[in-house]
Amino acid sequence: MADYGDVCVLIPTLNEAATIGEVIDGFREQGLENVLVVDGDSSDGTRDIAAERGARVVVQSGTGKGQAVQEGIELVENEYVLMLDGDGTYRPEDAPAMLEPLLAGEAEHVIGDRFADMEAGAMTRLNQFGNGIIDRAFHFIHGQENYDILSGYRAFTRESVERFRLNSEGFGIETELAVECVKHGVEMAEVPITYLARPEDSETNLHPVWDGGTIILTLYRLAKTNNPLFYFGSVGATGVAIGGVIAAYVGVEWFTRGISHEVLAIVAAFFLLFGVQLLIFGVLSDMIVTLHRDQMHRLQRIETGRGVGRGETSAAERGTGQGGAEHGVDSEGVTDAGSEATRPDQSTAEHEAGPPDR
Repeated sequence: MADYGDVCVLIPTLNEAATIGEVIDGFREQGLENVLVVDGDSSDGTRDIAAERGARVVVQSGTGKGQAVQEGIELVENEYVLMLDGDGTYRPEDAPAMLEPLLAGEAEHVIGDRFADMEAGAMTRLNQFGNGIIDRAFHFIHGQENYDILSGYRAFTRESVERFRLNSEGFGIETELAVECVKHGVEMAEVPITYLARPEDSETNLHPVWDGGTIILTLYRLAKTNNPLFYFGSVGATGVAIGGVIAAYVGVEWFTRGISHEVLAIVAAFFLLFGVQLLIFGVLSDMIVTLHRDQMHRLQRIETGRGVGRGETSAAERGTGQGGAEHGVDSEGVTDAGSEATRPDQSTAEHEAGPPDR
């Protein structure tokens, strides 16, 4: 069994008394002893059960899964974090596969792919449809692979997530984590996992329509700083399309029936101008973001080069010191043999010069 002493299992919970005990026991069987439960003030004894199973339990100061995750990350002191829900839908047996890319240095953020092996009844058709739309939207907006970005089974380095700016307080936290990975160039990987159905006596806290809409809005909002051309361009294109349709109607009415629609013409002009301005703004913003990324990459390369230079200099200094010690170099860089050799020359020079004038 691998050594997971530097891994913390982070579990945000809210009324998960039916499953939290088995979840904690399962991770302990896998050798993961450090379990942190951030509870949203459950009323069914979740905290008591988690504490009895040896987990560290903290009552979150706010509300929502996203806020619980953010608070838990701040409390973690370990190098690696394994995050999952406490509803029993994720298997502790998949933990080694989730952690392997991190421990091997192949990735900084690992996502568990629920669709690789999904148990019957684990997800409704509505949820599957919504997941598919959001995954494709993420791929389209951010140009990444079709990750299962709504998966709650995550493994990541604490150092990488400390660079993120997380604001989502609800179920949009998974989407925000994925977008922040793209924004900061964090290496991502996806691992196939088994996704189980919730036990019958366990109730979900997810509302598909409401939370799904929140997740889509979160994905769109985060495109502002990562893909501004899409963020502003989509609204601008919509404005141009609306204005174009209205303008076409006004033109047809004028040329075919001689009827003028002054108000509609003004509305059409407004939408057209507004849309074109947003499109231009999106292009300019995209150029600024691209230049900013280039500058950041250059700074990182310079910093990396300086680090390598310092390492080479240190090695050279160590080599000089070692070589000098072997040849008897003193603190002033003069060899003992050299010192002895110069003395006869100095005496000879003095003899040839003769005595000093008096």
